[in-house]
Amino acid sequence: MRFATILGAVGFATAVLVGGLTGAAQADALDRITKEKVLRVAVPQDFPPFGSVGPDLKPLGYDIDTANLIGKELGAKVELVPVSSSNRIPYLTTGKVDLVISSLGKNAEREKVIDFSAAYAPFFNGVFGPEASTVEKAEDLNGKTVGVTRGSVEDIELSKIVSDKVTVRRYEDNNGTISAFLSGQVELVATGNVVAAAIIERNPPRLPILKFLIKNSPCFIGLNKDEGPLLEKVNAILAKAKADGSLSAISKKWLGTPLSKDL
Repeated sequence: MRFATILGAVGFATAVLVGGLTGAAQADALDRITKEKVLRVAVPQDFPPFGSVGPDLKPLGYDIDTANLIGKELGAKVELVPVSSSNRIPYLTTGKVDLVISSLGKNAEREKVIDFSAAYAPFFNGVFGPEASTVEKAEDLNGKTVGVTRGSVEDIELSKIVSDKVTVRRYEDNNGTISAFLSGQVELVATGNVVAAAIIERNPPRLPILKFLIKNSPCFIGLNKDEGPLLEKVNAILAKAKADGSLSAISKKWLGTPLSKDL
């Protein structure tokens, strides 16, 4: 056998061995967490109400409570690792964290790189209005005035479904949209559930109640590929938390509404 061929064979064998070890290490993530009793979780630090820093400089929010819930069920101490939108997946794939709980949406590109748990939090755009409003679908908006933030996802999606019989008033930022609704300048608003939660937190006379969805993109927990045991365990914990109401309590605490039954 020529020297180059030998080197090629050794290289191939090494690659297979390293690949196998990497797969084994990933597959043993749950075992390691159980033995070390430490769960490392990537969480947001500047995206309330999912994750932010309180006056005491401690992290708080929907994602932090969810991380602590999972850690408790695993019998592990939770190490919170603050991340940004751009580095949360690299932190996972390079082994800095075991889970990403950071208002993470699922799409085809991300699914090529990581795995996702069942949905744990609602994240959507919808049309909101006062409780007395009878609006239930796009057609019901005819003759009404709807406020929306200019250029936002909800602005783009709303434009696709409303007729010219709807008056759409566009504002330069979310604060302008919120103020227009609270002051009665518009009958309804098209916005995200996070913005609606911020309005509800003020406890105003006009509470924004969801009338119908425009676009639904719930949040999922991110895990490395080939971590079947950990994925199965996380999904079991989420299923239990949905059944016993503990996850719904987190939603009500941070988003102002209980978890929907179809999540």
